[in-house]
Amino acid sequence: PEIMPTEAAPYVAVMATGRSDFANQINNVLCFPGIFRGALDCLASDINKDMQLAAASAIAGCVPDQALRPDYIIPSIFDSSVSVAVAQAVIEAAQRSHVARKRVRGKTSLASLREGTMNTLREVRYTDMGL
Repeated sequence: PEIMPTEAAPYVAVMATGRSDFANQINNVLCFPGIFRGALDCLASDINKDMQLAAASAIAGCVPDQALRPDYIIPSIFDSSVSVAVAQAVIEAAQRSHVARKRVRGKTSLASLREGTMNTLREVRYTDMGL
């Protein structure tokens, strides 16, 4: 980091860093599984700004207001509900912004995320080939 969190601590009320040995770790692993799962499930032709903002809002929404505190403003990378929330938000944003090529109904679940990966990949391959 540009400044060690221990040096910044006396001057800030809330701090986040990419380091895993400090609270509020900012890590792209929070967004990518869900963004890709959502984009694949709806066969999105693009990953646009609306989808990215929806993913960010979904990540933020995984920490309930009553749980917020200076050392807990972002969910843990081990919180499996994050990928589900991000995937659902990305699907909805893709449909709203007209880049979804497949209508997805209902809510995404962790089980459907795991089960859907291979089926979606097969569907994309066959759809793109016109089969």
